[in-house]
Amino acid sequence: MGPALAASLQLAGHRPVAVSGVSDASRRRAERLLPDVPLVTPEQVLARADLVLLTVPDDALPGLVEGLADTGSVRPGQLLVHTSGRYGTKILDPALRAGALPLALHPAMTFSGTPVDVQRLAGCSFGITAPAELRLAAEALVIEMGGEPEWIAEEARPLYHAALALGANHLVTLVAQSMDLLRAAGVDAPDRMLGPLLGAALDNALRSGDAALTGPVARGDAGTVAAHVAELHKHAPQTVAGYLAMARATADRALAHGLLKPEFAEDLLDVLANRPGGPTGSTGPTSPTCPTGSTGPEVPTGPEDSSGPQDSSGSENPTGPGEPTDSGEPTDSGDPAGPGDLAGPGDPTGSESPDGTEGDAR
Repeated sequence: MGPALAASLQLAGHRPVAVSGVSDASRRRAERLLPDVPLVTPEQVLARADLVLLTVPDDALPGLVEGLADTGSVRPGQLLVHTSGRYGTKILDPALRAGALPLALHPAMTFSGTPVDVQRLAGCSFGITAPAELRLAAEALVIEMGGEPEWIAEEARPLYHAALALGANHLVTLVAQSMDLLRAAGVDAPDRMLGPLLGAALDNALRSGDAALTGPVARGDAGTVAAHVAELHKHAPQTVAGYLAMARATADRALAHGLLKPEFAEDLLDVLANRPGGPTGSTGPTSPTCPTGSTGPEVPTGPEDSSGPQDSSGSENPTGPGEPTDSGEPTDSGDPAGPGDLAGPGDPTGSESPDGTEGDAR
């Protein structure tokens, strides 16, 4: 994420003056998107910049902020921006006490570490949290990058981030599993087969919400779902838990919105509870009062992505701050945020570097 944000701000007239990165991969990304910007230590980044972008994983952010404040690296009046979806501005309190101006700007986007990331920021929503007196500065920075500001309350940040992780991170897992199963079924080009289908499904879901639900679960085809489960047990047992969990969630939503008829629900829920002797195709007895939650024991689906070091924007693991701006230099773009130069941020959000979880601090 870091190099993309810095390159985008550079296009708006800011001047990246320094970057700090831990891994070789993160340094290569910085060199690709921010050529000729010097690679220095985190402390040197803060010494040179008016605007500092901390593009590090969620779990690394508290220690980074405290370390920078404790070492006296933070200067009064310096704009300090983190890009974590999980945190608001309270995480920057140690730097605030040192006189920094705190902003939380989280792009709701996945990043690859390539120049295409800069283009993807156009129209991208940013989850913003900032003190009232810095709202204009936060909005200005987002708009300069071509983004759309979306204000998120401090206490709502974890829920906001969980929502993005649920939609984006888990989507990648579901699509990858679907492609694997299609290959096992003999499909030569699963990406070509899924592209139009998934594109239409996403468009319909964004337009119509639960009304866009289709397929055997929403129809109550218990026999078809039972056949799915049997095939998955045979060919890809590692996918059964995820299939059952998502199908149960789909059944609950379909019932609640009147798409799944109650008379078809009981047999379907028996299949999804993975009970022995479930139906093989019959619709079963009418059960108009079948509860939507009585789906049997929960099947664990593993830890959620948002709890790991990678955020929904997925920046990698660094130990230094984001990219800054030369202090004291006027910004070419007349940015109301006030910084003159900026140092490019850390690692791409949305993709892990091949060498692990290390990222950049700019």
